[in-house]
Amino acid sequence: MLFVSLRDLQWRRRRFTIGVLATGLVFALALLITGFAGSFHNEVKRAVDAFAVDRWLVPDGASGPFTSAAVFPAAVADEVAQVTGVDAAAPIAVLRDSVDLGSRTDVNVIAVTPGAPGSPAVRSGDALSRSGEIVVDASTGLDVGDELDVFGETFAVVGTTSGVTYYAGTPTVFIPIEDTQRLAFSGQPLATAVVTTGAISEFDGFQVLTNDDTIEELRRPLGKATSTIDFLRVLLWIVAAGIIGSVVYLQAVERTRDFAVLKATGTTNGTLAIGLAVQAIILAVAAAVAAVVLALLLSPVMSMDVEIPTSAFVVLPIVAIAVGLLSSLAGLRRAVTVDPALAFGG
Repeated sequence: MLFVSLRDLQWRRRRFTIGVLATGLVFALALLITGFAGSFHNEVKRAVDAFAVDRWLVPDGASGPFTSAAVFPAAVADEVAQVTGVDAAAPIAVLRDSVDLGSRTDVNVIAVTPGAPGSPAVRSGDALSRSGEIVVDASTGLDVGDELDVFGETFAVVGTTSGVTYYAGTPTVFIPIEDTQRLAFSGQPLATAVVTTGAISEFDGFQVLTNDDTIEELRRPLGKATSTIDFLRVLLWIVAAGIIGSVVYLQAVERTRDFAVLKATGTTNGTLAIGLAVQAIILAVAAAVAAVVLALLLSPVMSMDVEIPTSAFVVLPIVAIAVGLLSSLAGLRRAVTVDPALAFGG
């Protein structure tokens, strides 16, 4: 029966190829949206890790340093620095602006104290050292020596970071906090968070967050987006099952007389089911291979980062086989209802 199934696929190879490509494209889309969700998840950790700090302090009632902007006197950082267990502390301000990067683009603006905790390590160029300088993420497309207008003032790019984005790939730029206070806070010495190296468990009037707490809070606004992606992935599996099921069912319809002959010569329904399942699995696995190739080819041309986890490539063939087996049920019902007498009819 296995040989018969393989010969049938060879005979209908054009339909088989179309089915593989169509299902492969659906599987590839599932991989790509998994990669989008993966980038949402990974970029948050990279962004928080870029600060190289141990604790984040925000005013009581604020949800987190990135998701709320409750301001307070920046001098609080000096008081925090005196707490036992704290090695160093510095104020930061987390804001947003839209800048001209060829087109109007939103950026995350992080105000830091040059050389203090929270000031990012650079991939190329120099770290912040004085007023009027800016460090930008490589995703902005800018390089050392370029200029960028932020909050209506021109800053000179002195360094670049890599992979420091959040809110679905929004680039991050870093400027001195004194410039932010002058431009965004009307000259008032304010901040939206304090970062520390060294441990601190509590501070009056403030919440103390670990890096894990901050990562979890920063991921929260994208919760609905990732849930939607998960739902769409399930829909894509269903679409793939429908495509494979259609191909297998059409082949079962065309092989009605073949099934009648096989049943008349003693072939059981179980054997026919195995043959149809083999066809569906071969189609699904071939589609999974095509999906991997398509996803790798399409990833670089996407406007958003696509970070497909290794686990997705491991799970894909397993899901493909499950989809193939489920899809074979449509053809199986057709096969088992065939009357062996058709083998002798006109």
